[in-house]
Amino acid sequence: MSLSALLSHWRSEPTIGGNLVDWRTIPARAAQYAPIPAGLHPGLGRALSEMRITKLYTHQSAVWDRIRQGRHPVIVTGTASGKTLAYNLPVLDHLLRNPQDRALFLFPTKALAQDQLEILRTTLANANIDEDAEDLPGRPFSLLAKEPTFPVSLAVYDGDTPSHARVAIRDKARLVLSNPDMLHAGVLPHHARWAEFFAHLKFVVIDEIHAYRGVFGSHVANVIRRLKRVAKFYGSRPQFILTSATIANPVELGERLIEESVDLVDNDGAARGPRHFLIYNPPVVDPDLGLRRSALLETVRLVDDLLQYEIQTIIFARARRTVEVILTYLRENLSSEIPLSEVESIDKLDIRGYRSGYLPRQRREIEHGLRRGQIKAVVATNALELGIDIGSMGAAVLSGYPGTIAATWQQVGRAGRGSQDSLAVLVATASPLDQFLAHHPDYFFERSPEQALINPDNILILLDHLQCAAFEIPFGAGETFGNVPSRQVSEFLQFLHQSGVIHHSGDKYFWMAEHYPAERLSLRSASANRVLLQVPQEDGWMTIGEVDVESAPWMVHPQAVYLHEAQTYLVDELDLLQNIARLRPSPVDFYTRPKTDTTVQLEEIIDQSPSKGATKACGDIIVTSQVTGFRKVKWFTHENLGEGNLDLPPSLLNTTGYWIALSEETLKLLRDAGFWSNDPNRYGPEWERQRARARARDAYRCQVCGAPENGRAHHVHHKIPFRAFESAAQANQLDNLITLCPSCHQRAEAAVRVRSGLTGLAYALGNLAPLFLMCDDRDLGVHSDPKSPLADGNPAVLIFDRVPAGIGFSQRLYELHGTLLQRALELVEDCECVDGCPSCVGPGGENGAGGKRETLALLKALC
Repeated sequence: MSLSALLSHWRSEPTIGGNLVDWRTIPARAAQYAPIPAGLHPGLGRALSEMRITKLYTHQSAVWDRIRQGRHPVIVTGTASGKTLAYNLPVLDHLLRNPQDRALFLFPTKALAQDQLEILRTTLANANIDEDAEDLPGRPFSLLAKEPTFPVSLAVYDGDTPSHARVAIRDKARLVLSNPDMLHAGVLPHHARWAEFFAHLKFVVIDEIHAYRGVFGSHVANVIRRLKRVAKFYGSRPQFILTSATIANPVELGERLIEESVDLVDNDGAARGPRHFLIYNPPVVDPDLGLRRSALLETVRLVDDLLQYEIQTIIFARARRTVEVILTYLRENLSSEIPLSEVESIDKLDIRGYRSGYLPRQRREIEHGLRRGQIKAVVATNALELGIDIGSMGAAVLSGYPGTIAATWQQVGRAGRGSQDSLAVLVATASPLDQFLAHHPDYFFERSPEQALINPDNILILLDHLQCAAFEIPFGAGETFGNVPSRQVSEFLQFLHQSGVIHHSGDKYFWMAEHYPAERLSLRSASANRVLLQVPQEDGWMTIGEVDVESAPWMVHPQAVYLHEAQTYLVDELDLLQNIARLRPSPVDFYTRPKTDTTVQLEEIIDQSPSKGATKACGDIIVTSQVTGFRKVKWFTHENLGEGNLDLPPSLLNTTGYWIALSEETLKLLRDAGFWSNDPNRYGPEWERQRARARARDAYRCQVCGAPENGRAHHVHHKIPFRAFESAAQANQLDNLITLCPSCHQRAEAAVRVRSGLTGLAYALGNLAPLFLMCDDRDLGVHSDPKSPLADGNPAVLIFDRVPAGIGFSQRLYELHGTLLQRALELVEDCECVDGCPSCVGPGGENGAGGKRETLALLKALC
């Protein structure tokens, strides 16, 4: 059976074809070639011949030219376009001709480094270079391939490298493959052992630079500053080669990472077959609530069809837990046709999972099985999004939007090699971001990918790496640190000296503590303070992971559900004095969302300007947050299963924010138009009696302005809205009632509607913001306040960086203000629900009910 037969079936099947909201066919593209360079080393020429490569793609040739010119290229071409060969050829060519020189290849994951090692080994083996030289110890972590006079030794150096192999690698390896974490903590602090390597370091390859964004990318940029500083100490100045997926600002990101001018190479010359790209939106099962059938179950259904049509498929899921659930369903469906008793081992099944937590041996087996076609389907997290060689896949199914346009194209690019047809299916979830793209597919297909933002000069991150650099090599007077000027470096060093962290003697600053700072600094967080996650064992407690202190109250608060290695845990205790969280395994079918009280204090306005119906602004703020409770939310359906209260200390965050401050004119316009007037409610058979009791208790006076009743009864208002309660008896308790005159009642009801509108607006904007930023929604905080200090007491909605001192997300949203609001309006207008749902304004506005009408009115006033 063929892909075309399956597509014909899907077109004619109403329960599938009727849910396909967009079907694009991206046409085939012919290859564009350039001749193999005349000066290529003969051994590499033989290697290309063995691989049946008789000419290069145009972008590969362009990279060769840039490197020969001493430039720093950033290669931005599609998946499977030959980026690896583009940098391997010139680097190996140089190393074969210059026996003293060295190269360092950095990859975002250990698996990718191992994969690239095998490619390099194959290339050198095919070169027919003499291999009589002694090998490095610790095979398979090393390889020594040699021609008569120019040896080239290769080795992976990461956390899995055996200790007995490390000395030989440091002494003999000429091309080292590693990752930024190992460079940061395992190489640079011990650079004296690598003196020969750094003295002759000629090339540094940084692969997949789009992975280095936000906090992680800001850390990596500082690691590169330290690398260049150490290399300079030994007398070398390496040439950088960068690769990236398609993002909006590869040159800007590359230059911020290495602080050098880079040359963009994006003339992708690789051939590409036709690709069918489908967006599938699961059917609505509850029109009033806007609830859709589970994206997970629909993914399984589509993949079952692909397997029946014998199309090798890769399935991407955003969470490790989702990978395991999809894998279980697919195997259950398979076992209904082939009894598991007939299968020797579960690992022999041709449907496999692939995610963090799998052993390296298992990963290599899966990759090998995919390349050979023995595995028919693999369910993976974004661990397979990067350039690991898994051969030619027929289809890629994405269970949920990956979070960025760049990541989406990376994932769909894993299907289709050469001139063959391929299929990509994006199955939308109920999230606002997925639903926006399902209703506006043109936005995805016609928009360039996002910008990757980093801030290497984030004060906390910079100070941490200055300490690491001071440990590595003492700072001298007037020294810079990357692009940080000497005056500023001197101020920071003096601050660290006064804090007792480093010692100042003569004109130098020295590290003075016993430990080295890199061992306590994670590249994944802006804070060095960590909370250890521990689970019970027979002989005590075992640490299974860690989170930063700032995230602990909302990630691992008591009774929180925490996911680790596809296992769900319940948090029993959070000790912020000892920085320990105690967890226990628990197979629950829900997750938790923290309820947080937040206050905001304005420090400084960086920029502001008038916009329709409001003022937009960005600036420095202090966010005080306290987790006061949590909600239990059912997986996939987002059903609210209950709530709980918490008593945790508040936390302060100095960061940057972007906010929208509503104008008085907007508020008056909405009130006068009646958009925020109250809905009538049926208050139950005892309402009139309770209403009379409330008026009598309040002495028949308005409890706001004090006006007495004057021949006409005052109104009675619910402090907490009636619809927030399960029964009229609960809502109509006297302590929830207050007597108000008609005028004050109108203002009070308008205030409720204002809060509902603001809550819905904040929900929509916060969920759509990642569409414009290469970030996770957890990188952003959202807050709405009907009497905000950011708006002189008027209503405001705030989106802020969850990183101390900020990364740049808020400034970018400030620039995209009009576009962000317009997209939010389209999202809410197009949602099929009646009065708010998880796909638009959230489960509800004020106290969990309603909010869609108010949010729409507010958005129309602002757009």
